[in-house]
Amino acid sequence: MVEPQWLNDDEREAWLALVALMFKMPGTIERQLVDDEDLSLAEYLVLAMLSEAPDRSHRMSDLAAATFTGQSRLSRIVARLERHDYVRRSANAQDRRVVVAQLTQDGFEKVRSAAPGHVAHVREEIFDRLSAQQVEQIARIARDLTDGVEPPRV
Repeated sequence: MVEPQWLNDDEREAWLALVALMFKMPGTIERQLVDDEDLSLAEYLVLAMLSEAPDRSHRMSDLAAATFTGQSRLSRIVARLERHDYVRRSANAQDRRVVVAQLTQDGFEKVRSAAPGHVAHVREEIFDRLSAQQVEQIARIARDLTDGVEPPRV
């Protein structure tokens, strides 16, 4: 058996800090959305992406990529949003195999209602703790680490 190439002390410290961030930050961000707006972070991201899209719509496959989730998980998220009349799904007029998610007026109003509290919480939890230089660094590092990483297929 080949001996693993263990992390050195600096790498181990960075890895454990990254793991803590991956597990703790989404929970604290989502807690605010659930408590204030009854939305999960994934649901908010879907509504936000649709609100910024031309015609407030996206192909489901493009929406999955934009929200960093797999197609089946996105389908469950959109189904919940449909039950609240925030999103409507339909077949694409040019290609019936393509499913399009469209933000409804209720969905647009929901994301507009949720955005101020969400942005304030993100600012408080993340950006108020960082210098402008650290914001640039974290953006660059996050892009470097996620480049080419596919979302889970769940």
